[in-house]
Amino acid sequence: MTATAWSDAPIYERLIRERGDVAADARKTAEATWREVGRAMDFRLPHVIATHDIRPR
Repeated sequence: MTATAWSDAPIYERLIRERGDVAADARKTAEATWREVGRAMDFRLPHVIATHDIRPR
């Protein structure tokens, strides 16, 4: 659906005003979850530690 089609949907606009923009809220939550998972599942740290441990002193 194009941007002009959305503006021509008074029922949808009314629902957004009454109930909030559920799609935008879900998108924000998904992005935050994706960032949190990225931090929790960062597999680079053990590799960096292992590389540091094998360097000659």
